[in-house]
Parts: sequence; structure tokens; C-alpha cells
Amino acid sequence: MLGFIFLYVAILIALGALIGRKAKGAADFFVGGRSFNSGLLFTTLIAANLGAGSTVGVAALAYQHGISAWWWIGSAGIGSLILAFIVGPKIWRIAHENNFYTLSDYLDKRYSKFFSGVIAFMMAAGTLALFAGQLLGIAWILETVAQVPKAQGVIIGAIVTTLYFAAGGLLSSAIVNILEVAVILLGFIIALPFVWNFSGGLEGIQAKVPNPSYFDFYGMGSTAIIGYIVMLVPSFFISPGLIGKVFAAKDERAIKIGTALNGLVQLIFAIIPVIIGMAAFASYPDLTRADLALPTAMKNMMPFFAASLALAGIFAAEVSTADTVLYMLAGSLVNDIYKRFFNPEISDKKLLRLSRVVSLVCGVAGVILALRLESIISALTIFYSLMSVSLAAPLVFGLFTKKASNFGAILSALAGVALTLFITFYRSPEGQINIFVGTLDTLKHVIDFGFVTLNASTCGIIFSFVVMSLSLIFSPKK
Repeated sequence: MLGFIFLYVAILIALGALIGRKAKGAADFFVGGRSFNSGLLFTTLIAANLGAGSTVGVAALAYQHGISAWWWIGSAGIGSLILAFIVGPKIWRIAHENNFYTLSDYLDKRYSKFFSGVIAFMMAAGTLALFAGQLLGIAWILETVAQVPKAQGVIIGAIVTTLYFAAGGLLSSAIVNILEVAVILLGFIIALPFVWNFSGGLEGIQAKVPNPSYFDFYGMGSTAIIGYIVMLVPSFFISPGLIGKVFAAKDERAIKIGTALNGLVQLIFAIIPVIIGMAAFASYPDLTRADLALPTAMKNMMPFFAASLALAGIFAAEVSTADTVLYMLAGSLVNDIYKRFFNPEISDKKLLRLSRVVSLVCGVAGVILALRLESIISALTIFYSLMSVSLAAPLVFGLFTKKASNFGAILSALAGVALTLFITFYRSPEGQINIFVGTLDTLKHVIDFGFVTLNASTCGIIFSFVVMSLSLIFSPKK
């Protein structure tokens, strides 16, 4: 089984290196020559979105909480549909007219170099955590399949992803993603009936897990579900990595069709890792880590041929998202920070060469961080919270109203992040504090408003939108 995965890895690296020869400049590396049709845009988006969080992470959530884990991918699918029909076409027109490579290029023009620089630094830090989460997903697979230690599994994942992405950037990863998407979908479709039958179907799972909330779509509680919706829906229409892929589309029609299809597939696919995670809990309730639920089910609950293909599918999911994360990191560090602030006159060829070097360095940094993180969901939450809190309000208001000002964008981002950090880290001997609008629970890191309880990132995102709205009145753009 391990040999099957390594054969697949060799094919990915060879294909990435072959396509990488076509990358002649920064435009090819960052936006694929702006030539993606709807099919290529769909495959590169869905490959990015079906990663460690949507497979290993969601199965782990389902292992713990049941069917309500669907809300993780479901929220992402809703955000993707907003990207397809509202945000994507509008920002693509602006990028096409101004030859933007990254989202930060847009923020620089719409607000200021200072604001885009602050966001780029924050995104670089958060994206590194996201990359580490993908490497953890690869490590859990290799640990389950062949007892490969976590550290070695993380290093293997970093080597594979970094080599084929650094060769040609978005152009390489988009072509490689076609193979990865085929393996992901085929692997999970084949796995589902075997896992379902092994666990005895719905009746078998219910007999082994006599907990009604486990089978309730709202079972994990309103606080967690609202948190996922508020954090993840905007994340999937403001993500620098996803918007960068949208910039690669050849026209608006490609954006609408390719991105919408990506969202619909996410909404349908969402139930598969959830069912697998629930079946794994019914059959193996004593796993040492919830993150092992999916690879354990793939290895033990189906015949060898299906298990090999399914595990290759998970591996493909983690690697395909990891290359998108490297794309975001390279864009933030090279184009948004180095070129904009330190060397605006850098040539196209030197920018391409530097992007490849930075991708390799980020691979090493991702390994170091992955070895310190405990779970995939914790890594992803760092990224999505940081991104949504700081970027959602400025991007949405910047696209749809001329009154959005640089001062309002900076203030809303700082206010949202400050509130999120305060709720997350503030400690009080009393445990609970009256803050006029509700009660802050410093032990659970939530605010109880009386009619609803919200977590730190949800409060931060909502507060950033409130601050941005007020800025339209008190400090509009002149």
C-alpha cells in the first residue's frame, strides 16, 4: 500500500516538473498566464478546497460530534458560490484591467500600500499554519498506513508538495490538480459503500452510538455551527489563494461556471468524510487521536485494492491543498512584501527565480511548525480566523461601495483582531464578566448575548463589519 502511494508521488513530481518548463515568467507562476477555462479553474479550486480540513479534519469532527460536522465543508461550499457569482467576477475585472497578480495588489490600489502590507504579513503567518495543517494530514496517513513516524511523514509531505509546486507555480499545480481531483473523488466514492457496509449502515451506527445528538445536524451546538458559518463562508470568497486562482481565469464565464461547480461539489462531497468519521467511531471508538479516524477507516474497513485507492485519494487531497497554500505564501512574501516594499524594479525572471526559492524555504518552515501543532483543525482555525477577521469587511466594502476608506479598512481589521485576541486570551478570577452587551466567559472564550452565544472569531468578524459600516458615516473616502 505504501509503495502504491510512493508511485503516485513520483508521478506528481514528474508531471509538475514537466509542466514547470512552460513557466517563463511571473505571470505564468502567479496567474497561470490568465488562460484558465472553466474546467481547469474548477479542478484547481476543488483540489485546493478538498484538503486536510475537508477530509481528515472533518472526519475527525464527525468522529467526535457526528453528522453536524457537515457544517465545516457546507459553509465552505456556500462561500464558494458567493465567490462564483458576486465577488469573483467583480474583482476579476479589476485585476484584468490592472494586471494584478495577487489580492494584495488589489488592496494596495483600493486602500494603501500600508494596509496591503499589514494584511500580507498577517496572511503569511496564518498561511504558514494552514500549510502545517496540510502536512499533518499527510503525516497521519503515512502513520496509519505504514507506521511512519509523524516527523518523517511531515517531511515527506513537504518534499512532495514543494518540489512540484516550485517547478512552475500555479501553472504546474493546476495541471497536476486534474490528476489529483480524479484520484480524490474516485477514492472517496469507492470507499463510502465499503465503510457503510462494514459498520452496518445507519442502523448499525445508531446501535453502537446511542446518542441522539450524534445524528442531529445541529448536534455540536449553535455556538460551534454559527462560528463555522461566520468564519468559513467569508473565508472562501476572500481567500488570497482562491482569489489568485480566479485571477487566472480567461473570462467571467469561466469564473461563474468553474467556481460554482466547485461549490456544488463541496456541498455534495461534504457528507462523505462525515459518514466515514461516524462509521469509524462506531467501529473503533478508542482511537488515540480523532485525526486518525479517516485513515484508519480506509485501511481497516475495506479490501486492499479499495483501501489503496482511497488512501491515495486522501493523500492527493492533502497534497493538492498544500500546493495552494505554498502559492499563497510565495505570493505574500515575494510579490506582496519583497517586490512592493524592497525591490519594486525586480525583473520578471528574477521574480520567478525568487518565488521558487521562497517556496522551498516555506516548505522547511512548514515542517517546523507542523511538528509543534497538535491537530489539523487547530491549525486551520488559526488561518481562517485570522483571515476572516482582518480581511472580510475591507474586501467586501471595498468592492461594493466607493465610501470605504483606508482609515476604515485599517481600523476594522485592527478592531476585529484585537477583540478576537482579547476574548481568546483574557483571563479573569471571576470567570465571567459583564460587558454591557453580554457576558464574557473567560474560561470558554465566548460571549453570551442572552439569545445566542458566540465564540471569539465570530465576535471579531461581526465587530469588524460594524466598525467598517460606521466608518462609511464618520470617515468616508473623500
